[in-house]
Amino acid sequence: MSGLAVRAATAVRSPQGRASGDAPVPLDYYRDLLTPFGEKPDEELLGRGSHVYHRDLADLLAADDGVGGSRPELVIVTHALPDVLPFTAVAPHLTSRLGGRATNFAIGQQGLAAPFTALRIASAYHRSGRAAEVVLAVLEQTTLPTAFPLVQETPLVDSAAALVLGASDGAGLRFVRAHSAGSAAAALGAEAGENGENGENGGTGENGGTGEDGTLLVLGPWVTEDVPESAATVHRVAPGSYCTSLWLELADHWQEWQRSYRRIVLCDTDPRSGRSHAALFAAGEE
Repeated sequence: MSGLAVRAATAVRSPQGRASGDAPVPLDYYRDLLTPFGEKPDEELLGRGSHVYHRDLADLLAADDGVGGSRPELVIVTHALPDVLPFTAVAPHLTSRLGGRATNFAIGQQGLAAPFTALRIASAYHRSGRAAEVVLAVLEQTTLPTAFPLVQETPLVDSAAALVLGASDGAGLRFVRAHSAGSAAAALGAEAGENGENGENGGTGENGGTGEDGTLLVLGPWVTEDVPESAATVHRVAPGSYCTSLWLELADHWQEWQRSYRRIVLCDTDPRSGRSHAALFAAGEE
């Protein structure tokens, strides 16, 4: 069976939020949660928040024609920051917007590794014949009950991205593999240092890319170390997001990139764990 390829994608940045008076936040829940640790919810911080919740972001993703018109067998919702409304089952909600028949679940508490994990899971489902079409959503809301330096000091904005993945039929922007390592240099060593998927040589023209070997290296905002010297063209993602950064950029540019490059390598380093994660996509026919 052929692998998964991107069929549609959409990105959401800084959507309209709620006024604090219109924002339902379960303060009693957070008081009960935080009191044993000598903490309490910061009501002033909550009041300044934009109150764009995971369900809001999922609805905005589903409103896109490409995503909303999909009928996946698998929906995976990923996030690195929690939803401030802890009792909302967002993966089933998104599934209900997309035909209502998909197996669905969320991946969290992995930092920005979560979407990379989701890609590996989606690929396994597809290879086993359990999902011909997959929707992967990456959500990031920034209203939290206590101070979180990553959010306030960056600063981060509310954002979300979704990929619709389907059978590649040997063409399209195909997901190849994803892995993690202790540094960006190590994560990229197995990808950007190769001459191409399955040992292909680089080229010019259609899918040849402006990089000498036809590779585009997309570095997230958290990659601060030097990366290996290579013939790849480097595209750096602007700051303002944590888990969603690479996927917002991919959603915006995937069609352009698949026309211009043979291979697209996405890489970012989690600022909290120091672990780096990379994913390889290949454009054109196998």
